[in-house]
Amino acid sequence: MYRSLALSCSHSKQSAELRREGEQRMASSKGGEGDKYRSHIYGEAEKNTQWRFGAPPSYDAVNKLFEEGRTKEWASGSLEERVQHMVKTWEMEMFHKRRPQDYKTVNPQVYTFSLNGRKPITLEEKRQLGGGYNALLQTSLPEELRSYNPAEETEESSHKAFTTTFPRGFALEIIHVYSGPPTIVYKFRHWGFMEGPFKGHAPTGQMVELYGMAIFQVDDTMKIEKVEFFYDRGELLGGLLKGTQTEKSGISSSSCPLMKNI
Repeated sequence: MYRSLALSCSHSKQSAELRREGEQRMASSKGGEGDKYRSHIYGEAEKNTQWRFGAPPSYDAVNKLFEEGRTKEWASGSLEERVQHMVKTWEMEMFHKRRPQDYKTVNPQVYTFSLNGRKPITLEEKRQLGGGYNALLQTSLPEELRSYNPAEETEESSHKAFTTTFPRGFALEIIHVYSGPPTIVYKFRHWGFMEGPFKGHAPTGQMVELYGMAIFQVDDTMKIEKVEFFYDRGELLGGLLKGTQTEKSGISSSSCPLMKNI
């Protein structure tokens, strides 16, 4: 029994040391110029970056939304603030950088993503799904019941649908960090105001919120190797279907007036 207790204590001490080392690496890993909540948008390191929409993104509007609506304000340098910075930067790269070799937050050779316990997918498999929101909104619902159908959306159409619905953006905050690197577990909140139409539903002007959990596995250089998300996509889509339905051609995403103009 004493030997087991000693081994347990030794393991706990080793885990604590690994966590501290990981947090120290995270503290020194904020590289590259960006805005105050994200790295790797501007500067010499991004001079050859290929941007999906032709230029580096501006986060002025969503940063304002974030500052006005956040429920937590983490101290500079805290684990929570560093995780929040890392996740926001990761999101920026996933949505706006065209080539995996331009990613600074992930290790493209081993990176995988999974949603709600599904089989992990690689960056190439994510691209085949249409990238962007499609991987984040995977569903097993029958196609006729899908208010948002990833099988019918392209990277461009999904981006246009959500940026039209949320013209001020979809803000992110970290609510709680349960463990630090190398296995970062956290709770998050996403929110925005439905000030534009969505899939034939008129804007409501109301706030739409999504809560969830995530696990990020990072390597010794703080590059992300594995991402797992757990949330109910109905929390997001349910809020977007409250507006008056202006289209009568059914639920399928092909009925969306936005798609006709792409």
